[in-house]
Amino acid sequence: MSKASPFSAFRRAQFDLYKYAEGRAIFEFQSFYLTRAVLKRLPKGDGHPVIVFPGFVGSDISTLPMRKLLDDLGYSSYGWGLGRNLLYDQKRENQMRRLVRNIADKEGRKVTLIGWSLGGIFARETAKLEPESVRSVISMGSPVSGATDLTNAGDLFKSLNGSPSDRNSDRFERLGDAPPVPTTSIFSKTDGIVAWEASIQADRYETENIIVPASHLGLGFNPLVMYVLADRLRQAEGNWQPFDKSGLKSLVFAEPDQSCLGRLKSVMGQTVSA
Repeated sequence: MSKASPFSAFRRAQFDLYKYAEGRAIFEFQSFYLTRAVLKRLPKGDGHPVIVFPGFVGSDISTLPMRKLLDDLGYSSYGWGLGRNLLYDQKRENQMRRLVRNIADKEGRKVTLIGWSLGGIFARETAKLEPESVRSVISMGSPVSGATDLTNAGDLFKSLNGSPSDRNSDRFERLGDAPPVPTTSIFSKTDGIVAWEASIQADRYETENIIVPASHLGLGFNPLVMYVLADRLRQAEGNWQPFDKSGLKSLVFAEPDQSCLGRLKSVMGQTVSA
């Protein structure tokens, strides 16, 4: 945890405990296939293209179950096709930008970008650079607030990528700025890799935060996350509305805790939304 963290010693210990409980993702993987027939009946959308960015050290293999489901729901899904998500440099940035432009041109429509963990950061940053090609962005367990030190994978990323350039250092300071398209952050309060507080988006126009019961490693095939994805993707372009958490859905989906939001505001110097 960062020295500037507003969290108590209990919260830090809790976060470390969740890290050792990430093995529960196997049950989420099993539940994905046990409910596959039901998931195929989720609401369909307009079939627009969707690109899925894998998490740190992950590849397109990790997002294959999700993409197959998106295909079943009528979307035109794509992996990022860039191998394992390990390194970030100018070459990788150019590849991601070219990928988004090429698919948007090929399909003749704007694309939705879905990113898991670090992939969510890449999806958001790419959308900032290519907004004319992007319809919306959905991140899952990503440190979108900019508090990248509130993760259990930050040291490994830094050891592989080294110190950021002056240009990237400036960009890292603005990671909390949402792209100029509808943006959803999905995360879990029991995430053992990225502290859920780091995944809270700043309060901006057409942004939202959705808490789901999940592990970090299981976000990419958790049936409840698939439900949220289907709901977000089915919206008509230009007619975005926040996710409806009312009724029975309030028993499963939640909003960030207000007391913690207040502490984050003082530490991070930004307004965060529920």
